[in-house]
Amino acid sequence: MKPSPGNGVSLERHREELLSNGGCGVSDTVTAVQPETGPGSPMTGETTDAKGIPRRSSIIKDGSRAGRERKKTVSFSRSLSERKISSAADCISAMMEGTEFRKVRSNSRVYQRYYLLESGLQALRWEPSKKESDKACIAVPSIREVRTGRNTETFRTNGVYDQISEDCAFSIIYGETYEALDLVANSAEVANVWVTGLRYLILYGKHAIDMMASSEDSLRLAWLAETFSSMVVSDGQGGGEVVGISLRSAVGLIRSVNPGVRSEKVEHRFKELHRVKERMNGAGTSGVGTVAEAKVGSSVVAVIGSGAGDEDRAPAVTEAEERDGGESGSGTGANADNRKGGIEDRVTKEEFIEVFHDLCTRPEIYFLLVQFSSNKEYLDTKDLMRFLEVEQGMAQVTEDTSLELIQSHEPSEEGRRQGCLSLDGFTRYLTSLECHLFDPEHSQVCQDMSQPLSHYYINSSHNTYLIEDQFKGPADITGYIRALKMGCRCVEVDVWDGPSDEPVVYTSHTLTSPVKFHCVLDVIGRFAFEASEFPLILCVENHCSPFQQRVMLQHLRRILGEKLYTKPLREGEVYLPSPNALRGKILLKGQKLEEGCGGAEGDVTDEDEGAEMCQRMKAGNSGEGAGEGVQKGGGGGGTSSIKSLTPPTTPKRFQLLKELSDLVTLCKSVRFTDFQMSFSIQKPWELCSFNETLALRCASERPGDFVNYNKRFLSRVYPSAMRIDSSNMNPQDLWKCGCQIVALNYQTPGLMMDLNIAWFRQNGNCGYVLRPAIMRQEVSYFSADTRDSVPGVSPQLLHVKVISGQNLPRPRGSGAKGDVVDPYVYVEIHGIPADCAERRTRTVMQNGDNPIFDESFEFQINLPELAMVRFVVLDDEFIGDEFIGQYTIPLECLQPGYRHIPLQSLMGEDLPYAMLFVHVALTNRRGGGKPYKRGLSVRKARRGRDYAALRDLGIKEVDEVFKMAGPQLKEATDLRENMQNSVAVFRELCGVSAVANLMQCVLALGSRVVGADGDPLMLFELREQYPSMEPQGPLPDVLRRVVSTYETMIQASRAVMELSDGVYDRILQIQTTAMKFHETLHSIAVKEGLKDRKVTRAVESFSWNITILKGQADLLKRAMTEVQENMKQVHYAALTSNLSKGVTGEATRPRRSLDTIQERATAPARGST
Repeated sequence: MKPSPGNGVSLERHREELLSNGGCGVSDTVTAVQPETGPGSPMTGETTDAKGIPRRSSIIKDGSRAGRERKKTVSFSRSLSERKISSAADCISAMMEGTEFRKVRSNSRVYQRYYLLESGLQALRWEPSKKESDKACIAVPSIREVRTGRNTETFRTNGVYDQISEDCAFSIIYGETYEALDLVANSAEVANVWVTGLRYLILYGKHAIDMMASSEDSLRLAWLAETFSSMVVSDGQGGGEVVGISLRSAVGLIRSVNPGVRSEKVEHRFKELHRVKERMNGAGTSGVGTVAEAKVGSSVVAVIGSGAGDEDRAPAVTEAEERDGGESGSGTGANADNRKGGIEDRVTKEEFIEVFHDLCTRPEIYFLLVQFSSNKEYLDTKDLMRFLEVEQGMAQVTEDTSLELIQSHEPSEEGRRQGCLSLDGFTRYLTSLECHLFDPEHSQVCQDMSQPLSHYYINSSHNTYLIEDQFKGPADITGYIRALKMGCRCVEVDVWDGPSDEPVVYTSHTLTSPVKFHCVLDVIGRFAFEASEFPLILCVENHCSPFQQRVMLQHLRRILGEKLYTKPLREGEVYLPSPNALRGKILLKGQKLEEGCGGAEGDVTDEDEGAEMCQRMKAGNSGEGAGEGVQKGGGGGGTSSIKSLTPPTTPKRFQLLKELSDLVTLCKSVRFTDFQMSFSIQKPWELCSFNETLALRCASERPGDFVNYNKRFLSRVYPSAMRIDSSNMNPQDLWKCGCQIVALNYQTPGLMMDLNIAWFRQNGNCGYVLRPAIMRQEVSYFSADTRDSVPGVSPQLLHVKVISGQNLPRPRGSGAKGDVVDPYVYVEIHGIPADCAERRTRTVMQNGDNPIFDESFEFQINLPELAMVRFVVLDDEFIGDEFIGQYTIPLECLQPGYRHIPLQSLMGEDLPYAMLFVHVALTNRRGGGKPYKRGLSVRKARRGRDYAALRDLGIKEVDEVFKMAGPQLKEATDLRENMQNSVAVFRELCGVSAVANLMQCVLALGSRVVGADGDPLMLFELREQYPSMEPQGPLPDVLRRVVSTYETMIQASRAVMELSDGVYDRILQIQTTAMKFHETLHSIAVKEGLKDRKVTRAVESFSWNITILKGQADLLKRAMTEVQENMKQVHYAALTSNLSKGVTGEATRPRRSLDTIQERATAPARGST
């Protein structure tokens, strides 16, 4: 144990050494820091350049996971968590004990140093050092700022930047010249303790001790005392000497605040406390005396001086406490005698408060609270406003908004009366539905539902009647009930002749049990529109004789009646009706007689997926290479290999009743041959069903054609016949090709169903999700297997910080470790191949109640509209990690800021009180973006600017038009990136974290620009259209650079607003001119002498160019909106931080000049179509 300054012992001498990053060895020479492989280290990089495309890991039944990218690491550091830091006194106590940090210097040098706060709270010292002892220190009054993250010049230029954890790094800015002491802690929690304590000392200076004594969390203590007293009365002890409340009542009170904690644990904690006190009483000591319970003020030094941090030693008690009879400990005097009198199950107020602090305090939320409360123990209305706007991305927040939240979530009456949100109220707010990760706007239908049916993904079930495997499992109507209640909009019915002339539903050539057809229809008629009003597609595989087809017809008309949609598509229409136009209707998908058939019945092809499965099984059992092997073989690309995947044998035919045929109007089943034939002869109302293997081969060999095919036609993909166990394919592999109906086995939980359920939640769980625009536009280029950025789409950066977990249960069926859980978290990205990635946190040992992870990850998302994020919590086992819980969410549904994630079991059920606490931000590559999607800048090596490249078609007339767009695209890129780059540089000089916007930049400057006389060294002139920054006297070099960079940012922003309209119009004009060639492009190419593949390539290049023009015009328009929002943020933050010149009052409304900017940015673009 290191000696502390309070007992008069000098600092323990450490040998001066340079560290190999994270190592324990000593080097006598200067060596470069080497990266550590473990993800839990504070010197671990935040990004990984993985080669190839990482495969999405699948958690299906056993929770196993193979092929991890990273080695497991374990954290055994729990001392701070055990202390439950919940006040500035706790932080300063820890600082006075001292902590080892890595000190980062230039040229990749990193030193190990031991830092502590002097007992007088006036200086920060460190050893070992080559400096004299009186110089190896920083006076607290000279500290200007404590900056979190890797946000100083030394960090950015150091060669180990990418190996340092953003969450463990912080910098102390001090002195007249703004020198920086850059430190890296062993954990994010240690960094938070020092940042919080130093900011408290900066704010209160020499009065810090007095402030700690007077500002101990009185709101919380008063509320707890009041709550305890009310329970005393209810226990019938309102009169006479109050001994305490019953143990059962105390446990109930604790669980009313933290319902996730188990009653056994609370009871055990009280009894453990009783035993400790009894032992201490027997030894003649007084009070429990924990660090969290120690008095603030002068007792901080006394506690540290006597080694209060050592759990095996009873802490010291001040003389004042002894005179008061041990107020902070309840095991003295009469209380101890009372316990011996047979009332050991009573709990005193002091015991209740101590256990409450232990079980209901979340340090990570405390650190967040003091960050926004200026180191107060509560948030006032202005603090809460700033948190809601800056972190949570809420717009138009007022003090009334803050008061409403306080009234809803603050537990203490005094806090509600004063308009203050205590730590417990803040915790309640952050765990409420308002702060869940899922955006509540997506809980309702929020997408355009008036587009053609083929423009939507449709929630679909395979063999809906089966509730187990595909070969011998039972069939039951509950399969339909479950699927329809989950929002499924496409269910399957395989109908065969049954006994007593009654058609039945089952899978042919298997041992599955049958269910009567009319029972299935009864259930469908009852539940079809319970979860969604939009059309239901009923896939009917009809294998009945003409006689039983008449029975089918009678049941359909009798049970479904007017719900059946029987109107054919009107002549000349090239797209299907919209979901809006088909609300409340059931569409039959099935075989249909050819037009002109005059008889009562006719001959059609039979669809029999069951026969296909039987054929595959026989082929597999006989060892032949047929079946799936035929589909997977063949080599070579192009149409020929796709043709080889179609069934080689002549399909069976059967007689179809014409009246039954007439019920099929918009979804006629046809066989797929190849894309070229489909483009030429397929009708909009015809639908092809693809076997999984064929669909994946099409996606691999003809990804562009598959996407274009799905722009006009519906396609259905069903699982491979070899999935006899009802396992599921990955729907993302087909969604990226635009396949609308990807049928899954709803009875099988796991990753694939998690993706499917989450995907369709984004539009009110109505069963329809609008596909990405690039997959719907008639002329656009998109390849499903892209492993790079998508033309015309701006990549986004997703920043996820996994902070902590709460109430994580042990894995189901796990008994080897008892109730012990060793959790870690995977963050997975699912989408196009370029976006698929996964990262994991370290393991936190033996802590499922409140494990602290504090790890940040960054992902580049190239097609945000098709991306999903999945959080998976696993229990670290020596053999086969076990599944604890998961949560999957579309990227479009993320709410930015600090959010809680409710975890779900393997079966998709909510796990009671089990959550993850995360911080999320999403923006463009250089840190701009929508105001509610907070900024996220990334440090990249300087390189040449990439400009959008257009392709030559080999058609002179068309190429000349596209060549005119070159200068315009270059100017658009320069305008946009100059502005975004200048914002990124300004952000760096402001010293804010990577996840920051301009509002945070200006707020951060507020504390830095105050002169010695207390007046600001520079102010913002807000009366101009673009706020200017004006020095109020001589500035240090650091601030002069800030002013210069700000002026550069304003110039780049002004250029965007003044020049973008003209560039935008010229790009759209070129696009309009080029589109005139679209209808005749094929014939023009033939006239130019192009043949076969060259014609196809010319058409593809034309689509690519049009996509680039549309995308660049849209990006320029977004840049204008970004500038407008940036100026609003600067204006608001300057007013809030009192840095405005000649303007006073709150920023309740943007100035007229800003309104003008908004009108220009949001007005409809001229010439747009």
